[in-house]
Formats: sequence, structure tokens, C-alpha cells
Amino acid sequence: MLDARDYFANVAVQFTSINSVTNNMDSSVESHRRVIGSVFVLFAALGFSAKAVLIKLAYAQSAVDSITLLALRMVMVLPFFLLAGWWSAKRVDSYRLGFRDWLSLILLGMIGYYLASFLDFQGLLYISAGLERLILFLYPTLVILLSSLINGTRVSQNHVIALVLSYVGISIVFIENMSGEYPQLWLGAGLVFASAFSFAIYMMGSGVMILKLGSAKYTAYTMSVACIVTSLHFLVAHGGQIIDLPIDIYAIAFLMALISTVMPAFFMNAGILRLGAGPASIISSAGPVGTIALAYFFLGEQLTRVQVFGALLVLTGVFAVTRDKSQKRI
Repeated sequence: MLDARDYFANVAVQFTSINSVTNNMDSSVESHRRVIGSVFVLFAALGFSAKAVLIKLAYAQSAVDSITLLALRMVMVLPFFLLAGWWSAKRVDSYRLGFRDWLSLILLGMIGYYLASFLDFQGLLYISAGLERLILFLYPTLVILLSSLINGTRVSQNHVIALVLSYVGISIVFIENMSGEYPQLWLGAGLVFASAFSFAIYMMGSGVMILKLGSAKYTAYTMSVACIVTSLHFLVAHGGQIIDLPIDIYAIAFLMALISTVMPAFFMNAGILRLGAGPASIISSAGPVGTIALAYFFLGEQLTRVQVFGALLVLTGVFAVTRDKSQKRI
């Protein structure tokens, strides 16, 4: 027969065993959650990276111009974001927008999704998909520079090193592309860089509105604004001639809307929910690599050692900036 000490010792052993099993289960669930989150973010990055390749394929298939292709994409994604905005607005705790809030949403939607997208689509007429993605990927460095100029934010030594790596890398890739294949390389690179600059301004202005509305509702509203403005731009430029396009262009636009816009947006939000913004932003660095690989296989774009080296410098620099910012958030 057990005495009191033996009884409580056995209870303690059983409790420790149960606690250990529970901790192992929690650890397993958390590990599974992070794996799923990483897969979501990786899919989102690859989806976004396919956009430039699809645009170049559309340009190769037909004499479609940038605003027509962009309008097709926006019209196809608009129902998804209108539905997301309506669903978010149904919440009881939903923030009620005032006049200044609506004005901010309209301006940010025009800058971040209409203007940045139009400049990007236009720039891809003149440069390769791989170079386009690397230039766009510089936007975190532009956020750092703009924050320093506008808000007086101190640029750390690590940021300086990261910026130097990024811009040396993009210069190497740019020079490697000056082979005559892209006679208007400067124009294309300038347009895409202006796109990255526009998106950096959008990112800087988004913080307050995201806090008020939440990420999903804010994205739905600003994307809806961009869809409407893009459609108006198309109507002014071309009237109603969109129905005369080849069926291949509609198919590519649909893939762009689904694979490179709607699905990545949901995958990215789901991944950030499971991982946090910092790890998600690091995994999304795979995006330019995906674009370069897809462009090599589907567009026949050159892939030299010099370009790979320059791309690695860009990725390293942006990765350093992103990691530093994400650690401060966490």
C-alpha cells in the first residue's frame, strides 16, 4: 500500500508526463502552422512573380497596349475585391469612414495600384521580365530613403550597406542588359523604377489607414478604387473596343487576375497570419528568383553569371533591409 509521499510522487510523475505530451502537441501544432504559413507565402511570392512573365507573353501574342491589358486584369479582379470590401463592412466593429478617410483611400488606391501598375505594365514593353522584377523589388529601399527625407528617420549603418548592395546589384544587371536586345532600356527601367517609387509612397501612406480598417478591408477598398480609375483611363483612351481582342489575351488576363492578383493576396494574408510580417517578408524574397526562372523557361530570356551575381546582390540588400525592419516590428 502506497503512503502519502509515494501517492503524491506518482501524481507528480503523471502530471509531468501529461504536461510533456501537451507541450509536444502544442509544439507540433505550432510547427505545422508555420510550415503551412511558409507554403502560403511562397505560393503568393511565386504568383506575384508570374505577373511580369504573363504580361510579356501577352505583348508577344498580340499588339495589345498596356492600359488595355491592365484594364482587363482590373475588371476581372474587381468583383473579388468588392465582395471582400462588402464582407468586411458587415462587421459590427467596422470603422466608419469620414471624408478625409475616403480621400486618403482614393489617393492611395490611385498611387499604389493604378499608377504603379500602369507604369509597370508600360515599362515591360521595353525591358526583360527579370530586370523588371528586380527593379520593383527595390521598393523597401525606397521606403527607407523616403522615410529619412520626409520623416527624418535615421538611416543605420546596416541600411547603408544594404542600400549599396542593392543598387550595385541592379546596376550590374542593368549593364548586362545593355546588349542591344532592348534599345529603349533606359525608358523601360525608368518607368519601372517610377512604379517602385509610387508603390513606396503608397506603403508609407498606408500605415494609418490599415490601423483604422484592417489589412483586408483596406486592400479591398484601395484595389477597388484602382480598378475604377483604370477602367476610366481605358474608356478615355479606347472607348469600348476591348471585345475585339484575341481569345489568348483574355486567357492571359484571366490567369494574371487569378494567379498573380487574387490568389496571392489571400495566400499572403493567410501566411502573415500564421508567421508574422517579418518571416513572411523574408520568404517572399523568393519572388524575383521565381520571375527570373519563369522568364528563362517561358520567354527565353538570357541568364548569365553576371546577371545572377547582380541579382544575388539585390536580394541580399533588400533581405537585409526587410529583416531589420521586421525585427523592429516584432
